Amino acid sequence: MGSVLEFKNITKYFPGVKALEDICFRVESGEVLAFMGENGAGKSTLLKILNGDYQPTSGKYLIDGEERRFNNPSEAIEAGISVIYQERQILMDLTVAENIFLGRLPVKGVLRQINMKEAYRRTQEIIDDFGLEMRPDDMVKDLSIAYQQMVEIMKAYSRENLKLIAFDEPTASLSDSEIDSLFRIIKKLKAEGKMIIYVSHRMQEIQTITDKIAIFKDGSYMGTYGVHEITEEELIRKMVGRDLGDVYNSLDRNKEIGEVLLEVKNFKTDYTKEVSFQLRKGEVLGFSGLVGAGRTEVMRGIIGADRPLSGEVYLEGKKIVNRDPGDAEKNGIVMVPEDRKTQGILANLGVGENITIGSLHENSSGFGIINRTKEKEMAEKGIRDFKIKTPNAEKKIVELSGGNQQKAIVARWMGTNPKVVILDEPTKGIDIGAKSEFYNMICEFAKQGLGVILVSSELPEVIGLSDRIIVMKGREITGEVSREEANEEVLLSLAMMGGKENGTK
Repeated sequence: MGSVLEFKNITKYFPGVKALEDICFRVESGEVLAFMGENGAGKSTLLKILNGDYQPTSGKYLIDGEERRFNNPSEAIEAGISVIYQERQILMDLTVAENIFLGRLPVKGVLRQINMKEAYRRTQEIIDDFGLEMRPDDMVKDLSIAYQQMVEIMKAYSRENLKLIAFDEPTASLSDSEIDSLFRIIKKLKAEGKMIIYVSHRMQEIQTITDKIAIFKDGSYMGTYGVHEITEEELIRKMVGRDLGDVYNSLDRNKEIGEVLLEVKNFKTDYTKEVSFQLRKGEVLGFSGLVGAGRTEVMRGIIGADRPLSGEVYLEGKKIVNRDPGDAEKNGIVMVPEDRKTQGILANLGVGENITIGSLHENSSGFGIINRTKEKEMAEKGIRDFKIKTPNAEKKIVELSGGNQQKAIVARWMGTNPKVVILDEPTKGIDIGAKSEFYNMICEFAKQGLGVILVSSELPEVIGLSDRIIVMKGREITGEVSREEANEEVLLSLAMMGGKENGTK
C-alpha cells in the first residue's frame, strides 16, 4: 500500500500577514503534484510547515493516516520527508560524498570507523544514476551552482526511508541536460511509489513531468486539477484572479529611442571573447543565448565585477573605466544579478535596509553619519513605488516572496539614479502575475530615457520586451536581430549554430 499525505485546515499567520488559510488537500503515492500560484500565494510556506521550519497556527497534516508535527527538518527527514529549497542547504567545504551521507556515513569494524571507500562507492552509484560528470571526492565549493543543487537532490534521493520529496523551483539554475537528468530521477522515484511535490512557474516543465496541479491564490487553496484537464488560460485566471491576455501586446512601450548612450568596443575578459555593441537611450536591448553563452560574463566585465583584458566602454560619448561595481554605480551603470539569493539580497537585513544600502553616501552627512529620516523616506518610497508586499520596512527580506525580494533589489539600484540598468534574468523563479509587473516596470524605465539591457533565457520574454536582440554563443556575439525579425527559430539558430557575421549591425 502506498503512502498518503493529507493537509487538514492548515492556517498560518505571521504578524500582519495571512500566509495560509484553511488548506485542505492530499498527495498520493506515485504521484507528481505541482504547486502553482503567484509568489506569496503560500506554496513555500506550506512546504516549510511540512518540513518543520514553521509550525501551523492551526490545522494538522497526516502521513499514512497518522497525525504528525515536525519541530525541525531533522524530524521530517527521519519520517521520510525531504524538501529541496531554492536556497542551497549543503556544506561547501565538504566533498560530494560527505554531503550526501552527512550524519550517516558508513562505518566498519568493531571500532565503527568511517568507511570512506564505501561512501565513495555508494556516491558513485548515485552519480551514475543521475548521469552527471562529477566525482565523489570533488569539493562541493568547486562545483557549479547547478551541480551544487544536484548534490542536494542526490542527498535526498539516497535516503532509504524516503516517502516524499518536494522540489522548490529545482530547475532555475540547471541546463537542459541537467533538467533531463532530474526528470529521469523524478520518473524513477514516481515508479518506486514516492510522493513528489514540484513547485515551478514553468508551464512546459509542469506539462512534462507532473500528473496534477494544486493551485494557490493569496494563501488559499483553489483546487487540484489533472495536468491535461485545465488550460493555461484557466490556470492563470485561477492563480491571479484575472485574465492576463497577451501580456506583451498590452505593454506601453517607449516609442522614442534616442541617441547612443552606452558603447562597448572590442571588450574582452578572462571569461569572454571580444564583443562590441551599442545601447541607445530609451532602448531595451535583449541578450539571448543558451546556458554558458557568456551573456552574464559580458555584463560582469562591464560593471567591473570581472577584470577586462582589453577594449573600451563609453557612456554618453565619454570613456569610463569601472574597476569594480562601485565605480560602475558612480558612473551610472547598475546591474541586478541573476542569483538574488547570493549576489542580491542581504539576508540578515530588513526590506528597508536592503533598498537603501546602495545609497548610503547620499543618505549620509559629510562626516559619514547616516540621516535616518532621509533613509526611512527612501525605503518607504521604494516600497511604495515598486509595490513591494511587506507589512513594514523592518521585515526581514528573506521572509518575502522571490518576486518581492527582486523588487527590493531593483528599488535599491534605481535609488542611485542610474543611466543604464542591466537586468540579468530578472523574472527567474517569479510567478506569472509578478512577471507582468516587471514587464511594465522595464517599459517604464525605457520611457524615462534609461538604457535597459535585458539578459533572459526565456525566448518569449526577450522577444516580447526587446527593441533589439543580441545573441551569443561560445562567449561571443553571433548575431543581432531587430524586434520585427525576431522569432524563436531565428534566435535558437544563432544561439546553437552561430551566424555568418559577428558584432552589431
